[in-house]
Amino acid sequence: MAPSAETARGITNGHVPSQTVAYKPKTGEIPTSPGVYRFRDATQRVLYVGKAKNLRARLSNYFQPLRNLHERTRRMVTTAASVEWTVVGNEFEALQLEYTWIKEFNPPFNVVFKDDKSYPYLAVTLGENVPRALVTRNRKDKTSRYFGPYTKVWAIRETLDLMLKAFPMRSCSDGVFRRAEQTGRPCLLADIGKCAAPCVGRITREEHRELANEFVDFMSGSDQRYLRTLTKEMTDASAELNFELAARYRDRIQALTAVMEKTAVVLSDNVDADVFGIAHDELAAAVQQFIVRGGRIRGTRSWVVDKELDLELADLVDTVLQNAYDGDFAPPREVIVPEVPEDSEVLEQWLTDRRTKTDDASRGGAVALRTAQRGDKAQLAQTAELNAKGALALYKTRRSADFTARSQALNVIQDALGMADAPLRIECYDVSHLSGTNVVASMVVMEDGLPRKDQYRRFSIPETTDDTDSIYQVLTRRLAYLKEEAATPVAERDDETGETRRKKFAYAPQLLLVDGGQPQVSAAKRALDESGVQGIQLAGIAKRLEEVWLPNSDFPVILPRNSDALFLIQRIRDEAHRFAITYQRATRKRDISSVLGTVPGLGPARVKELLGHFGSVKRLREASVEAIAESRGIGPALAQAVHETLHAADGE
Repeated sequence: MAPSAETARGITNGHVPSQTVAYKPKTGEIPTSPGVYRFRDATQRVLYVGKAKNLRARLSNYFQPLRNLHERTRRMVTTAASVEWTVVGNEFEALQLEYTWIKEFNPPFNVVFKDDKSYPYLAVTLGENVPRALVTRNRKDKTSRYFGPYTKVWAIRETLDLMLKAFPMRSCSDGVFRRAEQTGRPCLLADIGKCAAPCVGRITREEHRELANEFVDFMSGSDQRYLRTLTKEMTDASAELNFELAARYRDRIQALTAVMEKTAVVLSDNVDADVFGIAHDELAAAVQQFIVRGGRIRGTRSWVVDKELDLELADLVDTVLQNAYDGDFAPPREVIVPEVPEDSEVLEQWLTDRRTKTDDASRGGAVALRTAQRGDKAQLAQTAELNAKGALALYKTRRSADFTARSQALNVIQDALGMADAPLRIECYDVSHLSGTNVVASMVVMEDGLPRKDQYRRFSIPETTDDTDSIYQVLTRRLAYLKEEAATPVAERDDETGETRRKKFAYAPQLLLVDGGQPQVSAAKRALDESGVQGIQLAGIAKRLEEVWLPNSDFPVILPRNSDALFLIQRIRDEAHRFAITYQRATRKRDISSVLGTVPGLGPARVKELLGHFGSVKRLREASVEAIAESRGIGPALAQAVHETLHAADGE
């Protein structure tokens, strides 16, 4: 139970009045007890709610020099005008109070997972005089039992249809049931054996309730027990030559088997667990939840949200669980997560409390929070994580494919950078190297907010001093081509249409981005000024704080967090980084293959075997002679030669 406001105020309630940017409270004023803190803006709106085992230690993290804070945390701290805290008795009370305040104030900087889908459930209305089985999206009836959620309505309707063959309980509406009672004639479901017709007295209401209870028990995980019981009864009926009864048992067994085959057997029959997979980056997080009851996946949930503050995976797990078990969702006996947060004991206590209070819990008992290390549970956890990664990738793809969002993003970039027109063609450059060797660069292109992979380019940089010099060299080569093209346009012939048009590399961008901050932008501007090419806006994006830098600017441009404009710029920056890394690795592998090719007795097949055995060039270079000799086809003498050759190539 969450502590009352009176209790919380009675313990300690500290408040720091609004000051300038440095409204930091004195260190001695902040207690070292567990508690919950709230950042407020000038209008007293709650911006962020957090809990802490030690309030002084946690709040000190927010009041470091602003330059040391992550950009999103810094924006929250500078947006706030005051901070207040409430001390509670222990960590469990802090967790409960944090949960209550997040629901009450809906702070914009907290990650709140809002599931925008209403999932269908299979429900049994045990609170009615004559229980009914139905498909619903409403979970407000506390007297009903719910199974699911299901991702598809057709899947749950198919399951219900099969279940009614084995447990022919009522599934009609109240109007149809009353009409059958008044007329004494049952509906079609009774005639085809999918309803025992309690409306006309074919079975008593007590017998029908027993049927509904069996339905619920089977869906709750007692499926194997029912199959064994039905199989024995079918065998007994057949031995007594009661073949008609045996046939009815056989039909029920077939129906229940069909229901069970629709949910894969993943764990032993006595396992009740929720398995969570989480995929996240700096902008968004995707969650996949597998609901396992009786060893089978009974339902799934998935949702994706934008992140405001940069949270570690363990902190994200804490938030995910609080939102997953909000409302009527009851946690099972075991919750499997990708990483256990530090306050796991407190979180387990909270989950146990939720399980006890929720009517939907089939059994009481404590909730265990853990990660899966091996076996079937670990495989299922990997599957959940894979689904979460797919959901996150799909979310990004759909967001990028939205024409309206892309258009708005380009307009926002135009206004933010002070451009005359929207940047319909954007080029982004990134440099990659390994400790100053194998220096390469990439150029990726976006037109109308979509990647043009046929126009990507790669650059090798034989000699360079640092990243800024590399940027200068690459852009000097690129801009020289544009200058030549402006003087003497170069055309190419399309083999399919026969048309003559300008070469793809000859189109000038409206916006030229470099991966980096002010030093990289200054180097790019030097190349742009020396080239004499006009009409190109230059900017850089610094990855650490997600800032956009313009030439000769003392302060960066901060695009709105979670805006489509920032998303587009980050996407092209990440694509340039990926393309550069891929080329750099290919170059490094080609170089190492050339070096190893000089070793007598080491042909292409053995070189491939070596690289495959160690997995990377770095591991091969660090390997000892004995480790190299463990590779297939490599003896001690050859391993010694490989080791000496590699270290001679490194100058050691």
